Amino acid sequence: MDINFNAPVVARDEIMIRADVRDVWRLLTDFAGWPKWLPEVPRAEAEGLLGVGAAFRWETKGLQISSTVREIDPPYRIAWDGPGSGIFGVHVWMFEPIEGGVLVRTRESWEGPPVEGKRAEMQGALAGSLRGHLEHLKIAAERRQDAPPSPKPQHP
Repeated sequence: MDINFNAPVVARDEIMIRADVRDVWRLLTDFAGWPKWLPEVPRAEAEGLLGVGAAFRWETKGLQISSTVREIDPPYRIAWDGPGSGIFGVHVWMFEPIEGGVLVRTRESWEGPPVEGKRAEMQGALAGSLRGHLEHLKIAAERRQDAPPSPKPQHP
């Protein structure tokens, strides 16, 4: 599965994260945990186990979005799609382990009536959203990477 490269709005971005690919993967794919590290997502909930067909609902900038996982290859690739306020989005994430961390690439397409009338505005919104999501993912993953291990419980 991939985005619709012919959609009215398409954006791509990437970032290098100093963390293990499995840790970054777990952080991104814990959809219900997004509000803990992603300020623009005040609410998110997942249904069932992570896999093809798994659904999750979330809110961002006043939009209510229902997404469904369509492809998954842990910890290297995940794709989901779904509607939100008349916009149909397709989002793909790719994780490439590299020396010193992981290169995270993402791309997304939007189509639907709300996009048609405001392409330039929507293009800016999508590009800004991808950049913000990547930057917050980097901060959260690197903070976890740098955190000291939890102390072991002492038993009397």
